[in-house]
Amino acid sequence: MKKKNAAYSVFSNYTWTLKMLLKYSKAAFLITALLIPVNIGLRYLDIYLPSLVVSEVTGSRTLRHAMLSVGIVMLLTMLGSGTVDALGHIRNSALRIYRTKMTALVTEKQLSMFYQTYEQKQVRDLASRAVTATQMWDGVQPLTDMVYSSFGIIENLIGYMLFGSVISLASPWLVPILTVAPVVNLLSVRAYNRWEYAHRDKMTDLNQKLNYVGSLPDHFSAAKDIRIYSMATWLRECYRDLTSQRAKWDRLTVKKRFLSRIADLVVILVRDGGAYVLLLHMFYRGEVRVDEFVLYFAAVSSFATWVGGIISSWNTVHTMSLKLCDFREFTDYPEHDGNGTAKASDHMGTVPEIEFRNVSFRYDGADQDTIHNLSLHIRSGEKLALVGANGAGKTTLVKLLCGLYRPTSGEIFFNKTALADFKRQDYYRLISPVFQEVQTAFFSLAETVSGKSTASTDLEKAKLCMRQAGLSEKIDALPDGIHTKLNKKIHKDGTELSGGEAQKLMLARALYKDAPLLILDEPTAALDPIAESRIYAGFNVMTKGKTALFISHRLASTSFCDRIILLGNGGILEEGTHQELIAANGKYKELFDIQSCWYRDDMEGGENK
Repeated sequence: MKKKNAAYSVFSNYTWTLKMLLKYSKAAFLITALLIPVNIGLRYLDIYLPSLVVSEVTGSRTLRHAMLSVGIVMLLTMLGSGTVDALGHIRNSALRIYRTKMTALVTEKQLSMFYQTYEQKQVRDLASRAVTATQMWDGVQPLTDMVYSSFGIIENLIGYMLFGSVISLASPWLVPILTVAPVVNLLSVRAYNRWEYAHRDKMTDLNQKLNYVGSLPDHFSAAKDIRIYSMATWLRECYRDLTSQRAKWDRLTVKKRFLSRIADLVVILVRDGGAYVLLLHMFYRGEVRVDEFVLYFAAVSSFATWVGGIISSWNTVHTMSLKLCDFREFTDYPEHDGNGTAKASDHMGTVPEIEFRNVSFRYDGADQDTIHNLSLHIRSGEKLALVGANGAGKTTLVKLLCGLYRPTSGEIFFNKTALADFKRQDYYRLISPVFQEVQTAFFSLAETVSGKSTASTDLEKAKLCMRQAGLSEKIDALPDGIHTKLNKKIHKDGTELSGGEAQKLMLARALYKDAPLLILDEPTAALDPIAESRIYAGFNVMTKGKTALFISHRLASTSFCDRIILLGNGGILEEGTHQELIAANGKYKELFDIQSCWYRDDMEGGENK
């Protein structure tokens, strides 16, 4: 597998972390910085106390002097330890705020990223890894661990220099002995980190599949199919296969991590053993006193800890840096937006006209355009229907009009203003789409319609829109009416909507938004004929003072539209009113006859019976 270099250097991630920490949690930055001298002071008191006791006992000091000296050091140690504990709790609380702020950056990016970009698998995989960087896995939390380890490097370097000065008084050979050996550990851990980073795409893909299959038993929407089609055995086999693949990767990961840690054991033996042998040799030769031996012996142990701390902190920083690369790469992912010279507010009170001018669109990796050199003019106030076979490009055209996709070539105009001149979020104010895919959450009916909290919702308007969309019987039957919460899994008194009811709720949401352009993508696909007929009967009221685009597979449902466009082969095959297209005896009539014959056959069969 070809290795991919990290998107950002360790130094870049280090400075970025400090910048973000100062921006979102100055308290955490200041406290962590303050803990550095306090921790170093405590470590020095730890090695100084045994030497002081030996010095007082073996020297000519009085008992009072010895108790006073030792007592002062012990008091300072107790105060320092208490200070570290108190500051540590405050810092952890401040870092939780920092982590929450950073998590919000990923969530905001997920919610606002250009749809066409976010639709790409590699971008969604990157988003998944960015989310992982905000979470804690096996005691590892990249965002906060990067902070701890970044400051840990500074603390350990200062301790290294101070304690190195102490042990160099005993022998200048001790410092290089305790310093050079850990380089082996640094290189081995770095090699493991690079291997893990190079294979992260494989792990992300495998984890996503495993999580998806593992969560299927909890999906109500899949429960019926799993039982009726006896899919349980097949799903268990899929799960076992995926867990087997994951176990294989885990074993390989543990093996490589274990090999990288063996070097650390060798380093400890060489480093500490050599230093202690040298000190013992000096003591027996009379080159150091007993109290000095105790001080140097403790200093060697502590110095080795500082060296190990430098290596450990650096390794952690390097590991966390690779994870932060995914976080930053996602949050910094380039956006496609308009230039902002056009303002949606200038068009809100209009009945817009739309123009597609030589528009082509091709999906990433596709061999040909889904829409090719299409030109279309939708008149102000027109009710236009788009029809065609599956894959004709109807939904793609809608996504282009909604600003969710950018044309591969050509331009789209809203009231003679190019869509590229609007900022995306501003342009969205001009459209009220109802998409074919219906997705509800756990909010109340009113909140779902308004897209806002209850306090910010015009409740009378929300109720009116729901009644216009055909939900009168539903909301009248519910004890809490429009305040009823969706999703029984989360709310004990919640309700579950049928597919048709959910579509009506989405239609109510579009009516509530009251944008000048109404787009309905198969809005009645899940409705029964009676409900569908009622929706069509109120269609003129819904679209009054608006331009409307209607997409349907049912050709019989488009006769009330001003004009019908038949899409195919990436462009417009036929256009006209329903009567004109029937009279033309072309592709539209052929499709209409195929569909209508089923209704005639059913009716005739019923009459014969």
